[in-house]
Amino acid sequence: MKLFAFLFLVAACTLHAAETTWKAGAAKAVITPKEPLWMAGYASRNKPAEGTAQELFAKALALEDAQGKRFVFVTLDLIGVPRTLRTALEKRVNAAHALPPEGLLINASHTHCGPEFRVANKPGIFAEFGRSELAEAYGTFLEDTVSKLIGEALAQLAPAQLSYHHARCGFAMNRRLPVENTFRNSPYPDGPVDHDVPVLRVADGAGKLRAVLFGYACHNTTLSFYQWCGDYAGYAQEYLEAGNPGTIALFMNGCGGDQNPYPRGRIELAQYHGRTLATAVEAALTTPPKTVAGPLRAALADVAIDFAPLPPRAELEARTQGGDKYIASHARRLLDRMDRGEMLPTSYAAPVQVVQFGDSLTFVGLPGETVVDYSLRLKRELTSTPLWVAGYCNDVMAYIPSRRVLEEGGYEGRDSMRYSTLPGPWAPSIEERIVGQVHALLRSLAP
Repeated sequence: MKLFAFLFLVAACTLHAAETTWKAGAAKAVITPKEPLWMAGYASRNKPAEGTAQELFAKALALEDAQGKRFVFVTLDLIGVPRTLRTALEKRVNAAHALPPEGLLINASHTHCGPEFRVANKPGIFAEFGRSELAEAYGTFLEDTVSKLIGEALAQLAPAQLSYHHARCGFAMNRRLPVENTFRNSPYPDGPVDHDVPVLRVADGAGKLRAVLFGYACHNTTLSFYQWCGDYAGYAQEYLEAGNPGTIALFMNGCGGDQNPYPRGRIELAQYHGRTLATAVEAALTTPPKTVAGPLRAALADVAIDFAPLPPRAELEARTQGGDKYIASHARRLLDRMDRGEMLPTSYAAPVQVVQFGDSLTFVGLPGETVVDYSLRLKRELTSTPLWVAGYCNDVMAYIPSRRVLEEGGYEGRDSMRYSTLPGPWAPSIEERIVGQVHALLRSLAP
């Protein structure tokens, strides 16, 4: 009993010390479309949204260390983050709040029950159904809303205590089932997963919970109906906020590009998975806290990831006559660009971001729909502090396969490129380029 009392006193003193070194502020805003926009995430959809099952939110968590260094996490209940949105926001918040580009990270939950507003990335859909004007208007609304939201979070900066916790959650399963020399989108219980649930607890100076940032590596694809909904991540946030009045809960998607929630298909299952994840977060918060110390250090840089060489023109022309309309339209888009005299890109500048909280916690933000191999590898290689790895950050342009997944092929490795404007697929160097950039950025932050 005396030992427990002593340990409790030590923990209390540690957290009390932390409250004088941090400030934090959080805010949220509804971003549910008011117009019948097309929905994102499934090529089979053939009509706009028909209602709202759950509101969609943008949320911001602003942090400031003892030296006045600030950082803002933004989370979106949306399919992705277009690079155009990221670029516009970093310019606006730099001008309005002197927040440098490396001080802003934007993550999308990747719900498939949100709006499709990435006009530049989905030309076929918008041309066919005439939805570009509504999508562009929504993009303007989103930019204005998130810009204002970041300002609100920064304006609320107040003394805070930060601690890191983690638990586990088990409904995600690898979805690349090997069958007949290919891979089917089906449950694959023997495939790699990352069930870690990292949690950043943000309390006020008195110890009351103000915000909780948490993550999980899994697609938000429980649902495929025609209503706006945050899927399991939306429900997890909703349950955490209902159980902790006055708290803002922010979900950060991990490297879930090849992970699906199972079982799936009904709203009750999305709610069930949301409750399961919220319970894992609550469980994490009962564990002994790891005090998060400063200083804040952040770095952001693009890395060039190469495309594989394009096939000969004759092969592209043959694809336009094939039976798969998406392969045909992708090949036609490439040929049209070539006919206009455009030079097709040979690489893509993908943003990689790292954030260090003193020697307490390291955060890595990766672009695109990153597969789970990235988080598993980085956790093996970076062991000096707890490591939090998120995909879907800053620019969600395509799937980001590991070399293994790329060489295996299938949807995440190659086939998904048919829905984009990118030449695709990626070159085998993609994994080493991205992982190498993470290491280089961390070296640049070394004191």
